[in-house]
Amino acid sequence: MGVGIIGLGTYVPERIMKNSDFEKFLDTNDEWISKMTGIKERRFARDDETTSDLGVNAARKAIEDANLTIDDIDLIIVATSTSNQQFPSTANIIAHELGATSIPSLDQKAACTGFIYSVITAQMYVQSNMYDNVLVIGVDKLSKIADMTDRSTAVLFGDGAGAVVVSKVSEGKGIKSHKLGSDGSGADLLYEDLNTHYLKMNGREVFRFAVRMMPEISVEVMEQCNWQPEDISLLVPHQANIRIMEAARERMNLDVDKLSVTVDRYGNTSAASIPLSMDYERQNNKLNDGDNIILVGFGGGLTYGALGLTWGK
Repeated sequence: MGVGIIGLGTYVPERIMKNSDFEKFLDTNDEWISKMTGIKERRFARDDETTSDLGVNAARKAIEDANLTIDDIDLIIVATSTSNQQFPSTANIIAHELGATSIPSLDQKAACTGFIYSVITAQMYVQSNMYDNVLVIGVDKLSKIADMTDRSTAVLFGDGAGAVVVSKVSEGKGIKSHKLGSDGSGADLLYEDLNTHYLKMNGREVFRFAVRMMPEISVEVMEQCNWQPEDISLLVPHQANIRIMEAARERMNLDVDKLSVTVDRYGNTSAASIPLSMDYERQNNKLNDGDNIILVGFGGGLTYGALGLTWGK
């Protein structure tokens, strides 16, 4: 038996913020944003719509997709950088909203890599037979910490949530390998300012880190799985910047149509970006039973991670 994903669900807010909307209050334009990032639009949550609200919507869909109920879930892990508040954890609040009154729940803070960190954490619990079904939620409401006067960062981020149920799967399916890491020397390159509570980023240095690290660990995981480029159906990277994503694809010698791209419609949704992309590809019949896929991301910390997965139950 392997350990993999048996349920997937996502949620994005209704409000769409197009690049042209930023032209009304920032010195920027659609052409520049599109060229430099690949982003066309993103979703912004309502002021009264919390991080936990987004996560609950995605979680319910994932549990239903797994043909389970909340009573079947043994542990909830929430990857987020935008908790409702410092404490209690967003996971505690989501567990309550879902009707889980006695199971453990916790937040995972690895920024944009949080979803991959959390899936691997869930795998360990299931593999050890401690738990049968672990609900992993990647969710962020980045609009609440984005400085709308800073044109270098305001246009990059969006809100959303994606959830999966990690459980035992049939032989040959599931997670085949992974690579996790961090480099705290870059902690000051991407962080939340304690005084303003706005996100701050050294875009040039983060780009340099990501364009080196994402391809490197993607290739490492591919080699660990003993996969050749032709064995891979889909590369699902963290949706931060199209140029970084393309660098990983080219380094892996993958065809253009094997790169999952949703940054144009959702922007950078941090911990939610990878599950949002997985669900988008599944809806478009590009993620099917038996497909070999690689998930890869990087984020504040600086953190990074990748995993190889054969899709299916």
